[in-house]
Amino acid sequence: MHPMQARCLSLYIIMVPLVCLLLLFSTATHGLSNSEAILNIKKSLVVGQANALASWDAKTPPCTWPGVLCNSGSVWGLQIENLELSGSIDIEALSGLTSLRTLSFRNNKFGGPFPEFKKLAALKSLYLSNNQFEGDIPDNAFEGMAWLKKVHLAQNKFTGQIPTSVTKLPKLLELRLDGNQFTGQIPEFGHELHLINLSNNALTGPIPESLSMMDPKVFEGNKGLCGKPLETECDSPFKELPPQPEVRPKSSSRDPLVIKIIVTVLAILIILGVIIVLINRNYRKKQLTLAVETGPSSLQKKIGIRDADQTRRGRHKSDHRNGSATTTGVENTKLSFLREDREKFDLQDLLKASAEILGSGCFGASYKAVLSSGQMMVVKRFKQMNNAGRDEFQEHMKRLGRLRNHNLLPIVAYYYRKEEKLLVCDFAERGSLAVNLHSNQSLGNPSLDWPTRLKIVKGVARGLLYLHHDLPSLMAPHGHLKSSNVLLTKAFEPLLTDYGLIPLINQEKAQVHMAAYRSPEYLQHQRITKKTDVWQLGILILEILTGKFPANFSQGSEEDLASWVNLGFHGEWAPNLFDKEMGKTSHCEGQILKLLRIGLSCCEPDVEKRLDIVEAVEKIEELREQEGDDDDFYSTYVSETDGRSSKGVSSESINLT
Repeated sequence: MHPMQARCLSLYIIMVPLVCLLLLFSTATHGLSNSEAILNIKKSLVVGQANALASWDAKTPPCTWPGVLCNSGSVWGLQIENLELSGSIDIEALSGLTSLRTLSFRNNKFGGPFPEFKKLAALKSLYLSNNQFEGDIPDNAFEGMAWLKKVHLAQNKFTGQIPTSVTKLPKLLELRLDGNQFTGQIPEFGHELHLINLSNNALTGPIPESLSMMDPKVFEGNKGLCGKPLETECDSPFKELPPQPEVRPKSSSRDPLVIKIIVTVLAILIILGVIIVLINRNYRKKQLTLAVETGPSSLQKKIGIRDADQTRRGRHKSDHRNGSATTTGVENTKLSFLREDREKFDLQDLLKASAEILGSGCFGASYKAVLSSGQMMVVKRFKQMNNAGRDEFQEHMKRLGRLRNHNLLPIVAYYYRKEEKLLVCDFAERGSLAVNLHSNQSLGNPSLDWPTRLKIVKGVARGLLYLHHDLPSLMAPHGHLKSSNVLLTKAFEPLLTDYGLIPLINQEKAQVHMAAYRSPEYLQHQRITKKTDVWQLGILILEILTGKFPANFSQGSEEDLASWVNLGFHGEWAPNLFDKEMGKTSHCEGQILKLLRIGLSCCEPDVEKRLDIVEAVEKIEELREQEGDDDDFYSTYVSETDGRSSKGVSSESINLT
């Protein structure tokens, strides 16, 4: 045998057993069955409650074990809670569960450092709240977990800074770190979260601008935090600079020359400054003259409100004609701001802005106004509020101005006049849901696909739930929910508008025009209930799914849309029932049908049988874009304190951040 062949043969004889050993070692965990992997996890646990996991036995299938969640025989979730568990969490054994997507060890007694969950790259939800984990979480603890959506680590003993890897998770929706000992500044997040709670830590520094719209409660208990939405202002960084020691330069023979150069440069700068001031003054004079010559701006012409100077001049002339010099009764021309986080401007700035009419509704027109600073605002004109007194109106506006939710269009400011009122709001880039549903094709814009429609429904439901929680004294906290009163941001996030206005609108006009007064309970019994908003939500869901405009039905009643759907729906997929503009619906028909059933349940004519708002939101939050997309066992709104899932959740247990 050739020496080279002999050497290769000997190497082969040595390597084959080594490779076999390596393969055997690598499959020790990943080659395990589901039951073997879970039993290995059990071995690493110390169970505080007697016989808590006694039924985890190799003699029975793991999908029958308590706390083990399965889908088609595959384990997708472990929900091992409230068992006084301690010991260690065997990550290697968990990685043997290849279909694992959701993991919850809430309300136990686990301690020690943060486990290496990043080895579970496919995980979508992680719940570790109410344990005794401690120490710093490594900065790279969440690297590679691109599918992770929900991270709940509340009520532990974690220290150090918030790991930046968690802020870079592309799909993150919920983050709860409250009740720990995190320090340092809050890092910037790459996108908007649905839920975040950082309260009761030791965080310091300014709150990032991306979180400035959150409820202040989610930052409570951090004495070192400042900035919006908290009332504590951040100190200027220049105040903290230590005094600089005076450094005297060495004398030089060139000092006189340097001084001459400095004096010359300063003199030139002063001369240039004077010239610029004079030019600017002349320019302002010309602009003022131009403004006087051109008269009122487009918005002022459209809404017919005079500014302060014109009002005074008009009153002055009228008084002289009447032989009186009094100036009492001058119309108030001051805007009342409800938000401190917006750039301030006065009514004259608004009246001088260029204006474009956005639409005309039953209560008045809406205009887009572009201020001289480039800021775009929407001015809504209401003429049907003249029964509300000034004090009543202002008090209700302050109440609406205190609302903080991602799915509500905030009222920035208002203007009160007996005859009419102006509400000033932010501008939403994509306009109303009604336009996006019914006019996109004619405008040459892409239609709304199923994931976008589901996102809109979920956002609307969350905003409505928030209104019911924060405006409990109103019988119908929204009262006028319809597709034209849902605006869309650039990212298709829905914003509810025209909410909470029933107490202000003249009753006779409200009964004719507002959506709440078209509900079955009002048409049949002349009454509005807490579930009237739910009926409006149901009609909106049916409109979003079918693409049918409710007002287009023959009798002119929105109840007819629900009747039309009921006639065409026989419990299975019916292509003619759904909007063809929704695009491809493969692998998501089941979820679409679930939403249709929810919409019909919300439209139930019998109020007693109709879903309430909490039940409706629960069911909507459980929906996914497609079958098997996210088998999480918690909805977005789950109370961390009571240890219950969203099944049977009450309004008191819902976190409304």
